[in-house]
Amino acid sequence: MSSPISLMPHAVCWRADPHLIWTMVVANAITALSYLSICLTLFYLVRHTRRVLARDWAYFAVGFALFIVACGSTHLMEVVTTWLPFFWIDATANIVTAILSAWVAVALIGRVRSIGDSINDYAQRLANTEHEQFQMRESLMAAQKLEEWSRMSTLVAHEIANPLEAIQNLLYIIQSSEGSSAEINRWAAAAIDEAGRILTISRSTLDFFRQGKTPELIDLYAAAESVRSLLQTLLQHRSISLELISSGDTLVQALPGEPRQVLLNLIRNACEATSASNGAVRVSLIGKPQGVEVLVTDQGSGIPPEVLSQLFTFGVTSKGDQGNGMGLWATRNILNRHGGDIRVASTGPQGTTFSLWWPRAFTPPA
Repeated sequence: MSSPISLMPHAVCWRADPHLIWTMVVANAITALSYLSICLTLFYLVRHTRRVLARDWAYFAVGFALFIVACGSTHLMEVVTTWLPFFWIDATANIVTAILSAWVAVALIGRVRSIGDSINDYAQRLANTEHEQFQMRESLMAAQKLEEWSRMSTLVAHEIANPLEAIQNLLYIIQSSEGSSAEINRWAAAAIDEAGRILTISRSTLDFFRQGKTPELIDLYAAAESVRSLLQTLLQHRSISLELISSGDTLVQALPGEPRQVLLNLIRNACEATSASNGAVRVSLIGKPQGVEVLVTDQGSGIPPEVLSQLFTFGVTSKGDQGNGMGLWATRNILNRHGGDIRVASTGPQGTTFSLWWPRAFTPPA
């Protein structure tokens, strides 16, 4: 009578060694269970990502899961045929596995470019994550600076209002005093006017985020002329000429004081950027049917690219330690409030030109 081991189908191949036989059985059983668990995991993944997973990719994942379980079935049959000679069942499992293997191979070859593009896209987005985080930190710091500046400007505007009004009153007393010469009266009147302008700016700072004024009809050319008188000392000190060129109608609807504040910021920046002695700053005002275009051109050395990309951001300045990064930011916000726009038209070693658009009618954004 033959021993049980001698009747085993794989006894000859495995030399009838019990240790070798059980090693193969355990290894094939673990492999079959592992393949089954992978298949079930893929089915679970497809089911829970069906809202975002493309249908063709879902089909591919299901086919790949069936291929995996077919591979596991061949290992399971290795365990079965250790004792039972079901070789035709084993052969059928291998045939199914071969068919699914061929299908997966062809499908994978057809998707290799898409997979590569997806991997490259993911790598690119991953590389951009650090840059996006840096931008988020910068935005957060800018928001914190803006909040601190808002609180500080409110305090400063409140504190300087009373001394300025006192100065105005003293100047009025000097102007109205008997015996004052005409020249003293003229200078006192000019000082009263300038103190009033400072009060207007300080109060507009308090109302920067509130809409509490009524638009008025303002001549931008006249506002530019008043800026010339304000900057006369700076122009003389730097030996710079200010050219004002106007064509067409330059009347616009605007909140009081704000056109002059915008022009003052831009023209003063242009004067400070013009480094050449006897240089010139040109301001061109072009009246158009829907609004007024203002071009402010300096003779400076241009704006560095690293500053240009975020020039209108709060706290960003091209003046180094000389600037605070609030002038252009405030200018852009004033223009946005009026429905206008500002941009850098050109910049380079020969100078920079800012292009400003002020609509004819007051059209605040929604």
